[in-house]
Amino acid sequence: MRYADDFIVTGASRELLENEVRPVIESFLRERGLVLSAEKTKITHVREGFDLLGQNLRKFGGKLLIRPAKKNPEAFLLKVRSILKTNKSAAQANVIWQLNPVIRGWVNYHRYVTASKAFERVDWAIWESLWFWAKRRHRKRSLRWLAQRYWHAFGSRNWTFAARLDGENSAGQPDWLQLHYATDTKIRRHLKIKAKANPFDPE
Repeated sequence: MRYADDFIVTGASRELLENEVRPVIESFLRERGLVLSAEKTKITHVREGFDLLGQNLRKFGGKLLIRPAKKNPEAFLLKVRSILKTNKSAAQANVIWQLNPVIRGWVNYHRYVTASKAFERVDWAIWESLWFWAKRRHRKRSLRWLAQRYWHAFGSRNWTFAARLDGENSAGQPDWLQLHYATDTKIRRHLKIKAKANPFDPE
């Protein structure tokens, strides 16, 4: 069984979509016991843009840009802050273990669209949340002490939220658990679908 409850239909005009395409879709769904949602169905011009599955699609000039929708990073950051809130006294390594899968999952979902600026904003927001988390744990410590205690230099990044682990790595160096940063993930474009087969098209 193949099932999808979110889809886009493009058309040359609003009239075509409202008067011809929409009735065909409603009939198609009705035969399968489904109904087109009146609340979620929207007919709009691509220049105005629309949100779909956490991403915003909008055409600027002659170029279509797909970016994370405004509400999507907010929901993601709310989850990050919730993890920090419930781990006020947890060890730094445990916090990183919980944050990394959440960050990687969100980043991997958006890595195929125009998300570089969103990744930068997310990294900055997470840094602020982590700084607040560290300050709350050590209210009497100086800012310099907090920076040296929780952030370390790795490669070209001087501020990496990382925890020292027991033991050494294969190179005999101290083993560290590092926070995954959104900007560490490179943007990769999707390949365009080349197949023309449609199971509902007799031709």
